[in-house]
Amino acid sequence: MSSKQIRSGAKAPGHRRHIVGRLMGYIKRGYKARFIIVLVCILVSAIANVAGSLFLGSLIDDYITPMMGQPNPDFGPMGRAVLGVAAVYILGAFSAWLYNYLMIFVSQGTLKNLRVKLFSKMERLPIKYFDTHAHGDIMSVYTNDIDTMRQMISQSMPQLISSVITIVSIAVSMVMLNVPLLIITLFMVAATMTLSMKRIKNSGRFFVQQQMDLGKVNGYIEEMMNGQKVVKVFCHEEENFDGFKKLNNALRDSAYSANRIAN
Repeated sequence: MSSKQIRSGAKAPGHRRHIVGRLMGYIKRGYKARFIIVLVCILVSAIANVAGSLFLGSLIDDYITPMMGQPNPDFGPMGRAVLGVAAVYILGAFSAWLYNYLMIFVSQGTLKNLRVKLFSKMERLPIKYFDTHAHGDIMSVYTNDIDTMRQMISQSMPQLISSVITIVSIAVSMVMLNVPLLIITLFMVAATMTLSMKRIKNSGRFFVQQQMDLGKVNGYIEEMMNGQKVVKVFCHEEENFDGFKKLNNALRDSAYSANRIAN
């Protein structure tokens, strides 16, 4: 399967789920224990943030307000409560640091294994594949596409898991505090997620096109640099420069569209 087919195939939702499933399989196969620790740390970090937010209300209602009318207030209970919440925040911060630290090993190790598997696959491909695909486009799979996957594993995946856990924790807390406010919040979350999914759907095809255009630019540069003597002999400098500008402009437009919609 060519890099172009791989990138264009990512448009299908079923194919995307299949890719994510295979990627999770790679992670579990090589770094299952560390990934489980990452999930636990994300859970602890999200719950610690929610617990700290809930304590603000308890601090005012249970500690500050009762002491306002007392001539000699006792700050001992409030001090112990603040220390307890500080310990929770420290635990949450440590958990956040630990899962980010472990994700470095998980992401880089997983991508190392993917590059090895990709290189092994490339060595088994027939000669006609390399004759019909630009070398720069092939190299773009090893560099740009793999780097995009690194961002997904090390940043997007933990953020998604943390966001889901945070939303669930906040929803449970709001059930205990204020049900009408929970209904309003769920409505706003649903509206936000609907708009976000539409933006993701629209920007996804531009990101795919961006990667394809990037591969074309890399392939064109690699071929022109290797064939510089032929270019000079036949005086094709202007034609090559015009071709580069056309590909470069296409890359600029697809990258602009992808980032404009995503942001």
